[in-house]
Amino acid sequence: MSKKVLNILLAKPRGFCAGVERAIEIVERALKKYGAPVYVRHEIVHNKYVVEDLRRKGAVFVDEVTDVPVGAIAIFSAHGVAEKVENDAKLRDLEVIDATCPLVRKVHKEAQKHEEKGREIILIGHEGHPEVEGTSGRVKSRVILVQSVDDVAKIKVQDPEKLSYVTQTTLSVDDTRNIINDLKERFPMIEGPDLRDICYATQNRQDAVRKLAQEVDVILVIGSHNSSNSNRLRDLGEEIGKPSYLINGGEDIESSWFDGKTKIGITAGASAPEILLEKVLERLEEIADITVKTQDTGLNENVKFKLPEELAEAV
Repeated sequence: MSKKVLNILLAKPRGFCAGVERAIEIVERALKKYGAPVYVRHEIVHNKYVVEDLRRKGAVFVDEVTDVPVGAIAIFSAHGVAEKVENDAKLRDLEVIDATCPLVRKVHKEAQKHEEKGREIILIGHEGHPEVEGTSGRVKSRVILVQSVDDVAKIKVQDPEKLSYVTQTTLSVDDTRNIINDLKERFPMIEGPDLRDICYATQNRQDAVRKLAQEVDVILVIGSHNSSNSNRLRDLGEEIGKPSYLINGGEDIESSWFDGKTKIGITAGASAPEILLEKVLERLEEIADITVKTQDTGLNENVKFKLPEELAEAV
């Protein structure tokens, strides 16, 4: 019996963004400069393969800075941290290297500016996500969390004329646009950045999936299940009407997904390394004869973020 034939179309762009590349390089350079172990609060980025690879190299991942030995090297993840975490690190005399994505730090500064103006802050994001916890902990006043359009009708504010919002950077662009529109309708005086806080990489990857969905029968999203931006890519494919699966790698693939299908689209979340795509293609070659091409309509991303000064010269 001959193998089925699958035509693979790869999304462009996909995979690592500049903030993830910077965070991983920070851990690797810290290991070279200071030697193992270096301690990382939470997963440096939300990808199992990346975390395990860094663990093998000598990184130790901890839940809180109180788990780090006094005086040790501590790295904050790309998602950012609350001010209290910084203060706790100082109390333990930790040498801190901050891998917070510059785009997340921008949201922190926006929230602080709104607070300085005496404005109450609404944070659009997912409860429990490290980025949401970090942004909430960057201001001293209460932050109102809005996760969906339904939440907009329920929130109670102190003064509708002194209200601002910021957003988590890895949200669905469409969902966030709808929430912002509802906020503006209910609170005409509210201030905020439209969709500018959704990071460029999140937007670009979602745009690529929209185009991908027009050309394929099934979409595979490579990424970890705790990765917000990867989940949004899978959700977007489903919303457009294409069966979409979030997979850690090739081992998660079931051949039955492709019964009666010939065109498969593949993308990867912003924290998923390209080596996982290679493993996915190897798995697909086991179950089908495949051809592989890349979207010719995608954007080339040339964004590069500077490393912290203490690591800029590290060999």
